[in-house]
Amino acid sequence: MTLYINPVHRNTRRRAIEEIMRDLDEDYSALISFPIDIMADSDGYTIKALLPGIKPEDLDIQIVNEIVTISGSLDADRKEGENYMLAERPSGTFHRVLTLPTPLDSSRVVASLEDGILILEIPKTEEAKPRTIKVTQK
Repeated sequence: MTLYINPVHRNTRRRAIEEIMRDLDEDYSALISFPIDIMADSDGYTIKALLPGIKPEDLDIQIVNEIVTISGSLDADRKEGENYMLAERPSGTFHRVLTLPTPLDSSRVVASLEDGILILEIPKTEEAKPRTIKVTQK
């Protein structure tokens, strides 16, 4: 069995990823990792990300086709020159790229941040939603 990948789809995805990466700083290394949950239904996806201590203005969310990018920064408010006995709270940049299986409608995304949990409600494009076809008898 031969798997055929339509070159148009492959090139579209490649261009989207290159566009996202071009927007990032040249030395953009993720220093902070965060867990996520992704739930799917027929209308779209809900992504929940655990981001304690993050403020909405420190987040950058981008959606291109079926690619969701969540990035930002976290400041631990440590003063230079202080004598810390233990410093475990993370600080720095974070970055996560998720590829979902269907094209997304970025114009209708709802994003909220509550108690350190980012919630993204992302609908599918109309073309990607399943359709029910009614069959009539002749």
